[in-house]
Amino acid sequence: MEYEFRRNSLTGTYLASFSMDHEVLGQWFSEELGPELAKIQQVLDIIKEIQAGKRDSWRLIGGDLTLDLDEEQARIYANALGFEQEYELEESMSLYDSESEAYCGLEDLEEALLSWYEFVQKGR
Repeated sequence: MEYEFRRNSLTGTYLASFSMDHEVLGQWFSEELGPELAKIQQVLDIIKEIQAGKRDSWRLIGGDLTLDLDEEQARIYANALGFEQEYELEESMSLYDSESEAYCGLEDLEEALLSWYEFVQKGR
């Protein structure tokens, strides 16, 4: 999983871009976490608790995206994916949701969050 962080010097906004199949992580970092160091630290603390066996899982529901953590992985997905489909697709068709949902290992997410925290902290 590759990623890149940028800051718009004119607007002051932070932007995260992640590699293919993980694009939604960039949206989650940019829009749901943003430059809020306390929120980033909260997720890092929860990851440590899960790794230490103090928690089995945890969920953070955001405005557009939700983060689910368990002992093995992280899942970030668009809140709209939680709605039941009211119609059936033809057998040969499927919904494209690669930009709306992504999975990664807990350690991979932790590493990216630490990098994001450092990037945001330097930008202040």
